[in-house]
Amino acid sequence: MISTQDWVDTRRLWDYDQMGHVSRPCSVAIGLGSHDLGVADIAVDLYERGMVPLLVFTGATSPTTRERMPRGEAVHYRERALERGVPSSAILVEPRARNTGENIRFSRELLENAGVDVASVLLISKPYEERRAYATARKLWPEVEIVSASSPMTLDEYVDSIGDARLVIDMLVGALQRLLVYPEQGFMISQQVPSDVADAYERLCRRGFTSRLLRDVQEQNQDLSQTRR
Repeated sequence: MISTQDWVDTRRLWDYDQMGHVSRPCSVAIGLGSHDLGVADIAVDLYERGMVPLLVFTGATSPTTRERMPRGEAVHYRERALERGVPSSAILVEPRARNTGENIRFSRELLENAGVDVASVLLISKPYEERRAYATARKLWPEVEIVSASSPMTLDEYVDSIGDARLVIDMLVGALQRLLVYPEQGFMISQQVPSDVADAYERLCRRGFTSRLLRDVQEQNQDLSQTRR
């Protein structure tokens, strides 16, 4: 049973995950692979608005996308963009990445090999992954400006699109955990987590929304006063 307090806490995490960036013209847009074809749609929208001259779609497959996107996330994103009228000359595909770090590293290598001069990136992800994607890109590609983007959805709209409220909460809890522990492992830059967001995360963990936690660090949740600094 999901309580009223659970939803209050979930909204705190959802709001924190949004970077609040205003889209502006950039050298390239990079769409991070996932189960969500909305990432490709936002990339196309930005291209049609003249925000970028080039789209990069990055992603292989995962257990959650293998059946829905058997040819790979980036390939399916490209097909979606082509269906919507983007010319193939404006799309590059990176089909190997299996995590956010690889999304960034492999996309950077692809653009360098293609001779594309990149000063700024519109980084497109699922709504609750904006901050994680931004922090990872800032760590691995610090010399370029990163502008975050995602589908303009409310939490309620996103839950409706997934069709599983508990899974959405679990995903948000898992995303916040990674923001807490990954900087110490060198995977992303450190970002300040407000105390109300950290408290909401702890309550949701205690309430059992833990299926997306990294198990080898789950015990650290008992001492987050040190972990989140």
